[in-house]
Amino acid sequence: MNKFTHFNDQGRAKMVDISEKSDSVRTAIAVSSVQMNQEVYDKIVRQEIGKGDVLSVAQIAGIMAAKQTSTIIPMCHPIPLKGVDISFSWSNDEENHELMIQAMVKTKGSTGVEMEALTSASVCALTVYDMCKAIDKGMIIGPTYLMKKTGGKSGDFSRGKI
Repeated sequence: MNKFTHFNDQGRAKMVDISEKSDSVRTAIAVSSVQMNQEVYDKIVRQEIGKGDVLSVAQIAGIMAAKQTSTIIPMCHPIPLKGVDISFSWSNDEENHELMIQAMVKTKGSTGVEMEALTSASVCALTVYDMCKAIDKGMIIGPTYLMKKTGGKSGDFSRGKI
């Protein structure tokens, strides 16, 4: 079994030393979603939410969240991000509407950007909820998960379609 690197000799949490790791281009794609009712969907699509353009605000919030990940996740390293891209798509049937969120984060450095991508996708979903909760507090967020990552010592990862 591999030794856990996030604990010191006393068994207490530590930030992992990445000073010996090689720089490489690293990307991560995380996905989240928000399920909502017809009224919320219609108002988002028509841009009739009183707080503003929901998808634009959520996109900016997701970018800001990626940049701030190390300030809210205790053991994350501050990473110089090279790019953050967020896209949205809809999955609709007769009664259910689901906003699909995809956050792609890229860096060139000595540690990965999985947490930044996951944080970005999560904050996008939370922002949608915040902006629409006056209409429907029953919206469902998630699942949120890592879809793909590239680069680094551990190599590439791809979940495939869920």
